[in-house]
Amino acid sequence: MALLITDECINCDVCEPECPNGAISQGDEIYVIDPMLCTECVGHYETSQCVEVCPVDCIPLHPDYQENREELLEKYRRITGETA
Repeated sequence: MALLITDECINCDVCEPECPNGAISQGDEIYVIDPMLCTECVGHYETSQCVEVCPVDCIPLHPDYQENREELLEKYRRITGETA
């Protein structure tokens, strides 16, 4: 699954630099996560880095993007150009 930043975001700027895929950017009002780039840090880290650093706990799983670990790993490979 991709992650989602909720409207509880306080725009603290700590999540964006932590994303290894560049999936997080400043939206109109709060930060947003591009679900096509979010791998929940699969392939890079054991845990989702944005979730780890978020001081207000506003980054849950995105309900519209149901992906298992294998699908996230495949997305990671596609994004990075890494082969299996």
